[in-house]
Amino acid sequence: MALTFSDVDRFEAARPRLEAIAYRMLGSASEAEDAVQETYLRWQAADLGRIEVPEAWLTKVLTNLCLNQLTSARARRETYVGQWLPEPLLEGDPMLGPAETVEQRESVSYAVMVLLERLSPNERAVYVLREAFAYSHREIAEILDLSEAASQQIFHRAKKHVAQGRARVEIDDAAVRRIVEEFLAAATSGQTQPLIELLTSDALAVGDGGGKVPARASGFEGARAVAKFLRGLFKPAPAKRNLAGGSPDLYAATVNGGPAVVAVVDGRVFGIMCLERTQEGIVAVRSQVNPDKLERATQRWAADDFGPPVLTEAL
Repeated sequence: MALTFSDVDRFEAARPRLEAIAYRMLGSASEAEDAVQETYLRWQAADLGRIEVPEAWLTKVLTNLCLNQLTSARARRETYVGQWLPEPLLEGDPMLGPAETVEQRESVSYAVMVLLERLSPNERAVYVLREAFAYSHREIAEILDLSEAASQQIFHRAKKHVAQGRARVEIDDAAVRRIVEEFLAAATSGQTQPLIELLTSDALAVGDGGGKVPARASGFEGARAVAKFLRGLFKPAPAKRNLAGGSPDLYAATVNGGPAVVAVVDGRVFGIMCLERTQEGIVAVRSQVNPDKLERATQRWAADDFGPPVLTEAL
């Protein structure tokens, strides 16, 4: 049965929410788009006259598609080249979803997106639906075919795992630029001590190149090791410019709600370095340089004005 204009409009009205759920579930914008498109195909093929609450039906279909995807993704990531990190999203991207509450903003922070990878598919689904979208445990139980009690238990377990990360601080746009300027000044000073002073003693640095751009799989741990790595990373060299396809301009931007350095070459986002900031200092530096995970960021970069660069022709 062909969809009516009303049926299509109902789905399109739900699309932003579905994409935001899928992104949090999968950690990938492209995979989220695919899951939402598959949900649309299921909607198109369904007997819509028998669906009492379309929004609930769509959420159930999407969530189960994401659960299946997560199960297969775990197997794929075992053969992934190097460290797997989520796809970062620039401020204003509708896929980031609702940001009215602290819980909603926290649930899509890059640090939490990384922690979500440690959860089981069911734990991740319950956490996302409850924490980011305020679904009741009764609704979650119906979506996942669980009891309400089981949903509550899974949520508390998932929240405990996520809460093991260090408490982050809310940062406004002005603070983002200040943090990035301070970080880049230290990183390009040619010395390790200015960086060590910005980092926590147990800081870590990891990168995701997906086997397409060099990135050390095991990362670096400890302020001194991270500082030495960053000092070398930001040291200008022809080989780095060749790898990037030119000398990048470095910008300060809000990514997944936190401060980040965005490297741009001729309008293309070459890399995004997310800085996890706490009251004690920078606790993690996570760099996404896999070009497959930067396509959406490049599209958004071209569509908006992110202000002047902090450094031009860096590296």
